[in-house]
Amino acid sequence: MDVIDQIGPEVSRIYVVDDCCPDNSGDYVVTNCMDHRVSVIRHEENQGVGGAVMTGYQAAIEDGMEILVKIDSDGQMDPALIMYFVNPIAEGDADYTKGNRFFDLEKVHSMPRSRIFGNAMLSLMSKLSSGYWNIFDPTNGYTAIHADVAHHLPFNKISRRYFFETDLLFRLNTLRAVVVDVPMHAKYGSEVSNLKISRIIWEFFVKHVRNFFKRIFYNYYLRDMSLASIELPVGLLLLGFGSLYGFYHWMHSAQVGLPTSAGTVMLSALPILGGIQLLLGFIGYDVSSVPIRPIHRSLKAPRRYKSDSVARVEVDKEL
Repeated sequence: MDVIDQIGPEVSRIYVVDDCCPDNSGDYVVTNCMDHRVSVIRHEENQGVGGAVMTGYQAAIEDGMEILVKIDSDGQMDPALIMYFVNPIAEGDADYTKGNRFFDLEKVHSMPRSRIFGNAMLSLMSKLSSGYWNIFDPTNGYTAIHADVAHHLPFNKISRRYFFETDLLFRLNTLRAVVVDVPMHAKYGSEVSNLKISRIIWEFFVKHVRNFFKRIFYNYYLRDMSLASIELPVGLLLLGFGSLYGFYHWMHSAQVGLPTSAGTVMLSALPILGGIQLLLGFIGYDVSSVPIRPIHRSLKAPRRYKSDSVARVEVDKEL
């Protein structure tokens, strides 16, 4: 209730998603909340944070909301920052905004060290798999999205559990949506996080690898072709050939006790150097191809918006 009470008049609708919470939070809100903007949506089965957010998105889209803001109910996300997330979208500078707790280095010290290390590793993997090299803190759940962009997301394919925020970034990149970081400071109390890095790191790694290959195929071979589409396979081919050729002759030289000839060394070194150069060219192209043109104006859904409509989706996760 404290989170709802802090929401200002700029928000026209509030959707509280009770994701089968054992504390019956949905019933508590219905009984104690007098705010006419609040609608409670209940899940009969726990669907995870992803499922809860997508339920809220769908409800807001059906009600004609224009910008959808999602924050959690644990009090770590300050509702006073809502317009900081909305403004870049409303002004046409972004399609999706997300929080970044690492922007102010002085305040990073308040974050538990395990979270700092875990988020740094997850951010690096997310840059590779999502293609958004310009953002950080991918698991940050304080987000906002334009309804027209959300309308085109494949809700049935997006991860339902802890990988949701990162998987959503991958889906947004396939739409070529513009994502912008919003500096924020998280409040950490006595709550215990359900996200254990040691438990999910392997699962996240596998899903990041899967999304990386899917993104490369979608963006460089299925939807478009560029010089980078040639650099990647040729670079891998040259690097693989040079490495295998050099390794074979190095082993052969060690067995017979004779030095490898200069010509053989060059036949191994040149493909390796050429392959590395082509792969660096591909990476440079990929980094520079981060979407910069918002797409929500060209993805207008067939519906009319209510004026100045901002919806906030509050997710009550199972403990």
